[in-house]
Amino acid sequence: MTVEQAIELLERLIATPSVSRDESAAADIIEAQFESLGFAPVRKGNNVWAEAWAHDNDKPTILLDAHIDTVKPNVAWVRDPFAPTVDDGRLYGLGSNDTGGSLVAMMAVFSQIAATEQPYNLIMLASAEEEVTGVNGVRAVLPELGKIDLAIVGEPTSMQPAVAEKGLMVLDCVAKGVAGHAAREEGVNAIYKALCDIEWFRTHRFERVSPMLGAVKMTVTGIEAGTQHNVIPSECKFMVDVRVNECYKNEELLAEIRAAVECDVTPRSTHLNSSAIALDHPAVERLVAMGRIPFGSPTMSNQAVMPFTTLKLGPGDSARSHTADEYILLSEIAEAVEVYYSVLNKLEI
Repeated sequence: MTVEQAIELLERLIATPSVSRDESAAADIIEAQFESLGFAPVRKGNNVWAEAWAHDNDKPTILLDAHIDTVKPNVAWVRDPFAPTVDDGRLYGLGSNDTGGSLVAMMAVFSQIAATEQPYNLIMLASAEEEVTGVNGVRAVLPELGKIDLAIVGEPTSMQPAVAEKGLMVLDCVAKGVAGHAAREEGVNAIYKALCDIEWFRTHRFERVSPMLGAVKMTVTGIEAGTQHNVIPSECKFMVDVRVNECYKNEELLAEIRAAVECDVTPRSTHLNSSAIALDHPAVERLVAMGRIPFGSPTMSNQAVMPFTTLKLGPGDSARSHTADEYILLSEIAEAVEVYYSVLNKLEI
């Protein structure tokens, strides 16, 4: 599969709406593309994958993953988000940057690498529901793939290796008081109790700071309390966005938070963990030798639900993701094919 064929595939995908949980038509296109390249794709829901060769249990396995779903186009789009348009070397369209460029570049390299024997098994996965971290996305597929030793997750990183990625917990907190009449000295104001905990969330600094991702970041992002002006509120609810560095697992951090605050703390989930790959990993060392610069990424990807070694690497710029008139440079797709191939060819892990 050539760069030109990769671009043509991306144009077809842009023209096919694939908002999260509604990616069936895009999955059909990917499935047909695998077949046209001579592979035998497997499909589960709207996730499609293929192996480059017959599986060898004595070899490690590398997974290439990029998602096929998109966010909904926002109202600020001037161009038609579903009309792929090339203008001055830019391919415009919803999902072009996030993360269609990675997807088609990976499929091109997958087909090229498959032409020669490699010291590993290779799987290419086009996954669904990444933008909503859906249960029918990559999490539903991982049990089908067997042991994975390295995953390269395609997301816009300007082809610089993201060697660490922040995890996420969203906490629902409830401070409890006692209702009473506001005109009398009675009741316990839940808002006042919540203020103490909110101040802790605002000011607390966790001990372990990552050289790549910095400190854990906690932000109170919503609050709700009270029914009417003359009633002391018995309950104050607030939510906290917690961005976790790779020095902590979510469950460990949750235990520390609960021990420090008085309110009830309920996580919406704890499975979106941070991740990191060693700087001396052979894949990272190859990228560094090519002049690529490792960095820590604040944005989440499918890495958050992958319990094995992962690296985030892809064409495009994260700042273009989820924006109006999203685009990717055609030259970025060509560069990605070259870099992916250089990393993967004869890689020993």
